Amino acid sequence: MTVLEDRIEMADDSGELTLDQLFESLERTTPEGYKVEIVEGGIFMMPQRDTHWEIILDIVEQLRTKYPRRRVKSDVRIDYPGHLNGFATDVTLVSEDAEKDEKGLWSYQDVEFVAEVISRGTAHNDYGPKKTAYAVAEVPVYLIADPYQGKCHLFTQPKDGDYVSETTVSFGGDVDLTVADLGLTLKTDEFPRG
Repeated sequence: MTVLEDRIEMADDSGELTLDQLFESLERTTPEGYKVEIVEGGIFMMPQRDTHWEIILDIVEQLRTKYPRRRVKSDVRIDYPGHLNGFATDVTLVSEDAEKDEKGLWSYQDVEFVAEVISRGTAHNDYGPKKTAYAVAEVPVYLIADPYQGKCHLFTQPKDGDYVSETTVSFGGDVDLTVADLGLTLKTDEFPRG
């Protein structure tokens, strides 16, 4: 049993709602055009902005030059270690041999890359608890694209719940993902500012 499965089971035994129960309830009440995530048990609902979407699409299109469509995901729920962490990451790259589990979900153990595009109301999640959850899950590469700063922050080498390496690149520069074995250089010259 994984730590995550153990944490979810504990939620069942304590009477606390599980991630599955929370998401099922939210699916019935979430307005069209909104993204929902659960971070450390808190529910966050955000409308998609043009700037946000343009950066996500740019990252997806660049990943697609190297990776098949089935490996590149956007806004797909993946449960991460920690207390009730069900993220719908802006961009996720799963491993070649990744398969969905019996619930139809991708496993965080198969995630090779995640990218989050900052939204003003949830930036603290991306820089804080989500970054920690990705590091604990040993996601090799975590990229934050921040249109308000006009910068990308690349985190690599997860160790002991944190990332050992951080590189910052201003929009317009190239983010070297070859250092993280992704074999790609991400162009940011068309990333819009917030």
